[in-house]
Amino acid sequence: MQPGHVGLTVSDLDRAIRFYSGVLGYEQLGGGDGFAFLGKDGRALLTLWTNGDEGLHHMAFEVATAGEAAAAEARVLEHGGQMHHKGVVPHAEGASSGGIYFTDPDGIRLEIYAPDGVTGEAPHDGPTCGFF
Repeated sequence: MQPGHVGLTVSDLDRAIRFYSGVLGYEQLGGGDGFAFLGKDGRALLTLWTNGDEGLHHMAFEVATAGEAAAAEARVLEHGGQMHHKGVVPHAEGASSGGIYFTDPDGIRLEIYAPDGVTGEAPHDGPTCGFF
């Protein structure tokens, strides 16, 4: 398991895009109403959200397979975490990437995801990691 991306909640999305792109040299890889993905070489490293209090939105960890993400759910529950969805869910409708979404015992939002191999329906209209 390795760090995947960090999500931040910001008050002004356009300003945050300019700031993080300028400071870190990241390019905008995508986004929509209230969110943006920034990164390098096509890999999202930072996600920006406007749906909450400013600060850490969530931290994501990448695993190689959807099976590894699924296996992590039992460990999350065993160690006192709370799941936000049951099982591995797609990042968005039609996406092949996805993961599990949970909070640690202090309420910090976390994600363990696989870059591909995920099937099923997304639980939200929009990026799943933005709605927990």
